[in-house]
Amino acid sequence: MVQLIVGKKGKGKTKQLLDKVNSEVQSVSGNIVYLDKSTKHMYELNNKIRLIDVSSYLITSPEEFLGFVCGIVSQDHDLQQMYFDSFLKIACAEEAEIEPIIKKLDAIGEKFGIDFVLSVSRDEAELPASLKEKIIVSL
Repeated sequence: MVQLIVGKKGKGKTKQLLDKVNSEVQSVSGNIVYLDKSTKHMYELNNKIRLIDVSSYLITSPEEFLGFVCGIVSQDHDLQQMYFDSFLKIACAEEAEIEPIIKKLDAIGEKFGIDFVLSVSRDEAELPASLKEKIIVSL
């Protein structure tokens, strides 16, 4: 399952994402991974959450990003949730690629029982209609 936190840059999406992941860590029995473009929020995350700085891995396309995510999934059989801050940046995604990437993440999530929560720097009105049902917070 994929859930979206959407809103323009500077509206508070990261805070919403951090609050959600830190509250979920109490009730989740499996592992949680948080992908970000830096380690800036390291001290705001519960120490049970694995933070990965995606910028360290030289990812340059959505295909490489999805391969990276699948690599993480393949190495952690207890993985239950993944959080993506600055989704468009870490996935190297353009506007037209958002929907296909999210569809692929949905398929990965369904196959391996993983929930994905993404922070996307777009207004709800800018997203395709098929993604509107996935929005949990719109800022």
